Amino acid sequence: MNISLNPDAELVRLVKEGLRRTGGYCPCRTERTEETRCMCREFREQLRDPAFEGFCHCLLYYKSL
Repeated sequence: MNISLNPDAELVRLVKEGLRRTGGYCPCRTERTEETRCMCREFREQLRDPAFEGFCHCLLYYKSL
């Protein structure tokens, strides 16, 4: 499994800034629960799928096959 940051440096900067502002919770979500703490539950579940390739919800991380 290969997980990398989005190649768009400006987007990565904005998302990381949002993560700092929200205390580590996905800045793209309105709720602040353990399920939305980065790396969010949705993406962790997608990582378990060996056929999944793509970005997490906020586009910070990318899983390639």
